[in-house]
Amino acid sequence: MSQKFACAIKRIRFDENYLPADNTRLTTNFANLARGEFRQENLRNTLRMMNNRFNALAHVDNPKGNRYSIEIDIISAEIDIEGHGNTFPFIEMLKSTITDHKTNEHFDGMIGNSFSSYVRDYDFSVVLPEYLKGNTQTNKPEDFGDLHGKLYQFLVNSDAFKAEFTKQPVICLSVSTSKTYFRTANVHPVLGVEYTNDEYSRTDDYFAKMGLGVRYFKPEDGAAPLAFYFSGDLLRDYTDFELISAISTMETFQKVYRPEIYNANSSAGLIYQPSLEYPDYSLTQIIYDRVERGQLAVKQGKWTEENFIKPYQDVLAQWAENFTVNHHVA
Repeated sequence: MSQKFACAIKRIRFDENYLPADNTRLTTNFANLARGEFRQENLRNTLRMMNNRFNALAHVDNPKGNRYSIEIDIISAEIDIEGHGNTFPFIEMLKSTITDHKTNEHFDGMIGNSFSSYVRDYDFSVVLPEYLKGNTQTNKPEDFGDLHGKLYQFLVNSDAFKAEFTKQPVICLSVSTSKTYFRTANVHPVLGVEYTNDEYSRTDDYFAKMGLGVRYFKPEDGAAPLAFYFSGDLLRDYTDFELISAISTMETFQKVYRPEIYNANSSAGLIYQPSLEYPDYSLTQIIYDRVERGQLAVKQGKWTEENFIKPYQDVLAQWAENFTVNHHVA
């Protein structure tokens, strides 16, 4: 059954002139900024923040803090279930490229970074709330995230994906507000201070079904640890520039969307529980509607149910039953 699934990779540049594609999730980090009357100013400020953060971390032989700049491509991966040319926008990620303005060289940045998925919206905005209405014993269905995890692993191991990218994605997200994190003695020269947590979050478990493990690091001068989801070896498989690009890209988005955590005016301590109620934080100069963003996630989940899950339910179930996955053991 899996032979019928075809994958296609598309790119669009994320810059101050960026306009979201018709099939882009409007809640995704990059698309949400490119809406309304402040769209160009939002995009310009976001890219400036990314470049400043990159240069602050890549400070060796960079006395003026302006040696490097980042270019971002939005990577859209589509799946054709029946092989008839009707594609579904499965996920969107980011791929960065770094320019060294001293040597005029270009270097690969990270593939992954942000993670946008309609099926994930469906799972968290439709499946999970419905399940929790009648269940108090467990916090999620036993098979929660199974289909999404299999589709993700099918995609990143497809010929179409491997033709574009030589490494597996690293996805960088916020830590969970429902968990407590503990600072360790482990300090990485790029990623910073490592944290562990008391137990894995629902998101950690969800990404484990995608074959991804997780480690938490608070970069130098960062307010809070970031969650890095990866397959393979996070510390050995990626260059310093790739790691710095992931930090500078995703910490910027987190400062915009979760300023209570990532733009807090104090840094995470030895024992840390993130909170969106934390009062001492600074706002960026980027304007967006937080309430609308939450409402759109529900609409997108229901749209996915009607346009992907229900029409292909039998095909997907049969394919998933025969697809072997790599479950990352947390």
